Amino acid sequence: MKGILKLAYKLLVNDKPKFRALLVGISFAVFLMIQMTALFAGILKRASATVFNLGASMWVVDPSLQTPAYSIGMPDYVLDFVRSLPGVRYAVPVYSGGALVKLDDGTYQSVSVVGLDDASLLGRPPLIEGRIDDIYGENAFIAVKDAEFAKLHSPHLGTEFQVNDHRGVIVGIARVPSGGLFGIPTLYTTYKRALEYIPNPRFTTSYVLVETKSPRDVAYVQREVRALGYLALTRDEFVDRISAFYKFQTGIGLNILLMTVMSFLVGLSISGQTFYSFVVENIEKFGALKAMGAKSRELMLMILFQAAFIALTGYGLGVGFCTLVIALAKLRIPDYAALITYWNLAFALVMVAIIAVISSYFGVRRVLRIEPFDIFRT
Repeated sequence: MKGILKLAYKLLVNDKPKFRALLVGISFAVFLMIQMTALFAGILKRASATVFNLGASMWVVDPSLQTPAYSIGMPDYVLDFVRSLPGVRYAVPVYSGGALVKLDDGTYQSVSVVGLDDASLLGRPPLIEGRIDDIYGENAFIAVKDAEFAKLHSPHLGTEFQVNDHRGVIVGIARVPSGGLFGIPTLYTTYKRALEYIPNPRFTTSYVLVETKSPRDVAYVQREVRALGYLALTRDEFVDRISAFYKFQTGIGLNILLMTVMSFLVGLSISGQTFYSFVVENIEKFGALKAMGAKSRELMLMILFQAAFIALTGYGLGVGFCTLVIALAKLRIPDYAALITYWNLAFALVMVAIIAVISSYFGVRRVLRIEPFDIFRT
């Protein structure tokens, strides 16, 4: 059996033009599939940036809310009601909205403003410059140092700007786990200051961040909040809700799916045709092996080994090339959203396996049909 596999390997690699063509076809298909799915994974992660950055274990939201990009205000009695529930350790309001700031050179820039609870500052980002207590100072804001930081002219401590004719001062520079999706810089301040500086509708509480006394209280809190007409979502449930919105209610999911299917078909067509051509060109060698006593299952094993070797080698090359391209792109484009995850890699591996199975199927059929006397007949 070892000799059969060694022979299959030599037959494959000695036909250099076909071997290269097979590797290029598989690698290119893997590159495209991982690139498309990685881009989608990055979009979904950035769409949930608010959830990851604030880090609360439970969120109370309006039932119509689909994405944090468009927060829906809730009346104050929702916060009071949640705080009154027996299973709640604490609940705090958070403001999330947009504003237009005037920078020091007179230009204007859209920003996302997050107003943290004045008493607890729950959800505050870790600072890399400044002190968190300074957020209580007059006109104080904290800027997030992410891919959009330069749009604020890379401010430092003490940098001044204007928000709706109010003076603002940067008192801290923070870093967050995930950047936003829409290329807008983020500023943190206190809840009270956000309401004072930014025009708002009647209801101003974007979310209520909740911590229960124990995991057993989660279901109870969710039932009570639902009875009030609102939703209490765990962090994972909120992320899943946001992901479902971008997958099924926007064109992003469908477009990524179509591009991935096209990548699969490109790889299948190139690899399948090239592999079948390789088998046909070497049909005499397979016939000679059959004439010398090689069994059908041994010939099948040769074809399957060749297809698996090509698939796995091309998969590795495609993953490596895609990883290199994404890494280089992020160096040049900081807000590039692509993110390679385990399910990206697993999905591409399954697709490559399907390509290998389909390609080998036609090769096996061709080899099993040959008769030794057809090879030696003149």
